[in-house]
Amino acid sequence: MRKLVLIDLDHTLIERRVPVAESIAAFCAARGLDQDATRRLAAALKERTCPEAFATLREPLGLPGSTEELWAAYVAALAADVTHEPATLTGLDRLRAAGWTVGVLSNGVTDVQHAKIRSAGIHRHVDAVCISEEAGARKPDPEIFRIAAERCGHPLTPTTWMVGNNPATDITGATAAGIRSLWISAGRPWTADQPAIPDHIEDDVASAAEHLLALAGAGA
Repeated sequence: MRKLVLIDLDHTLIERRVPVAESIAAFCAARGLDQDATRRLAAALKERTCPEAFATLREPLGLPGSTEELWAAYVAALAADVTHEPATLTGLDRLRAAGWTVGVLSNGVTDVQHAKIRSAGIHRHVDAVCISEEAGARKPDPEIFRIAAERCGHPLTPTTWMVGNNPATDITGATAAGIRSLWISAGRPWTADQPAIPDHIEDDVASAAEHLLALAGAGA
């Protein structure tokens, strides 16, 4: 039987080259907006990242283009600023070759998260993707873990793993869902004040993949 691992996206599979605020500033500068207009648009997008932010401010700020065009350009700008370690994708490929089903499970806006996944090429190295906005539930709600497993063609079982960097959403959520958890530490010690602790800790996804492969090889 194939084993299932769900992996978080932001700060687990990918990182940003620049902060979101810098991406927004560059987006606005390319459209000739001054600092006040940039602050207004940034505040609106921070409150709710969606096309409606552009629908509301397009005319007042004199933004060129339709709401749909502006939203698509903004999503593309965010996606262009993501990066990942080459070993990350190698780790995903090794897991799948060894019989694991690999799914991405992320909180966030559907258009933005899917665009980042495509930009990083992750979609070619996983079996399914589950984003909170489209799923109608967010980590740490156990329901989204069940939905993600279902999209991967699996039931959620105690042998399922969740790999992620966020103690509250990934680790506590996995425990609430009754599955195993692996925390991506990026070299940090575990100091989180959470009701759950991870089953295992690794520095990055490549190391996490090695751990899971070793477990499978040992029959665990």
